[in-house]
Amino acid sequence: MDVGASSWLVILLALAGANLPFFNDKLFAVVALKGTDMTDKPARARKPLAVRLGEMAVLYFLVGGAAILLEGRIGGVFPQKWEFYAITACLFIVLAFPGFVARYLYKPRR
Repeated sequence: MDVGASSWLVILLALAGANLPFFNDKLFAVVALKGTDMTDKPARARKPLAVRLGEMAVLYFLVGGAAILLEGRIGGVFPQKWEFYAITACLFIVLAFPGFVARYLYKPRR
């Protein structure tokens, strides 16, 4: 895989990983959370925002690991300082904006 394809793959992984917590109510899109409704019957639970943000943090590190693996296949892995990780974390948060809007800000018409 060449440099351009690897770069686009990492960007698409980051976009998908940043929005995944907001487009489903399962933990990492696999594990269904259980809750109860007002009649104490088992019901499907909605993920709280804190769980979604924690899921985003884990996905940030998974996408970063995939990026390091792809960079290692192309050539040497460059050492990074804290500024790089601060910028990529902010970029990951910005990429999550469409999912956040769809989950919390968009109100469909009735």
